[in-house]
Amino acid sequence: MRTRALCTGLLVMLALLLGAPTASAHTELDSSSPKDGAHLKQAPRRVTLVFSEPVDLADVHVTSGGKQLAVARADRGGRGAVTVRPPAADQGRLVLDWHVLDMEDGHPTSGALSFRIGAGDAGASAAHADAGAGAGMAVPSETVRGVWAVSRWVGYLALALFVGGLGFLAMLWPQGSEDRRSRRILAGSWVCGLLATVVGAGLQGAYGAMGSLGDVVHLSTYTDLLGSEVGIVLTCRAMLWVLAAVVLAALLQSGERAARSPGWRVGAGVVCLGLLRTTGMAGHNAEGTHPGWGAVADLVHLLGVSLWLGGLTFLLLGVLPRRRPAELSAAVTGYSTLAGLSVAAIAVAGAVLAWQVVGSFGALFSTGYGQLLLVKLALLAGVLAIAQRSRSWVHTRLDIAVLLRGDRATVRPFVYSVAAETGLVLVVLAATSVLVTAAPGR
Repeated sequence: MRTRALCTGLLVMLALLLGAPTASAHTELDSSSPKDGAHLKQAPRRVTLVFSEPVDLADVHVTSGGKQLAVARADRGGRGAVTVRPPAADQGRLVLDWHVLDMEDGHPTSGALSFRIGAGDAGASAAHADAGAGAGMAVPSETVRGVWAVSRWVGYLALALFVGGLGFLAMLWPQGSEDRRSRRILAGSWVCGLLATVVGAGLQGAYGAMGSLGDVVHLSTYTDLLGSEVGIVLTCRAMLWVLAAVVLAALLQSGERAARSPGWRVGAGVVCLGLLRTTGMAGHNAEGTHPGWGAVADLVHLLGVSLWLGGLTFLLLGVLPRRRPAELSAAVTGYSTLAGLSVAAIAVAGAVLAWQVVGSFGALFSTGYGQLLLVKLALLAGVLAIAQRSRSWVHTRLDIAVLLRGDRATVRPFVYSVAAETGLVLVVLAATSVLVTAAPGR
């Protein structure tokens, strides 16, 4: 079932990409007045920049020769148009370096406008412009981006273990809420999830402001980010992790009784859905032609991954080491069905997200983002090949393992298969973290 789900998802993705328009992934400069490269008799009194999406004035920075220029809203062009007053220049070349943050996900985009003023040698002016642009334009730190990607990986892993673990205990293994290893996994994932949210906010703020790792510990980095849509989403996510502590505390205190309680299940479900939703609200799914489709697909995708990976982890570290026949029979059989449904959801939702973000079939091969997505799909195919071995064991050997009361030699092949599947899913999560911090279409 898992293999068929992946094949179906790939076919759907290809069909969507072949018929999809090109998506604009981040805020870009659509046009300017005067146009870039224009030859002017004198320096313009005002330059208008029109961006592809609405922008916040606080997120737009324009400099000339390293000097910050005042930015104002343009009379025409909507919320995506701004104006600046450039410095006077009688001869030579006027260069304006611009830098803007995307309102949806906080990713920075930058560029330069160059105007030839009065008479003069065009070639020399162009060389001067290139030198000025290189000196005045800030560049995002790749070090900050790399650490940010690691924090996103930790955040995704913590989310999957927490949400998937709670789901596994509530639906398939309530008695596992008394297991010491399961409790440690849930507590550790909660701590890592909260820390990854807080540290990730500082890293995202530093990256968007084109700062360094040292800026992560500055209060101004957080206050500047909190004034944006991304900052509001991250604040809501941190608050949900705090509420998740109440859900976790109730489970640790009451154990199996809480896991079987309808009230606890409803509360845990609401908190988990909130964590899943806020994780996707500041990502690429909010952009493109149909952001509503991306939001729904992202929620389904994250839920499927969480139930899959969280279930795998609790199966590997919780159920299998105990080798109790009744638990093996119920949990392994139930998880096989749950994993099949999760993979089907991941495949279909992933196809929608690929169409939403990549925008065209050609972008899969011509952009770095598309190539990373292909690597992720190849890794996922490898995971499902291993998962098929696990499914085969469930069909042919599970009954024997139960009859032999969890005999170690009988269960060992299944343990190895589940361990390999879990390891590859962690690699897929790493690829996802790189994708989230990368700019689509580049």
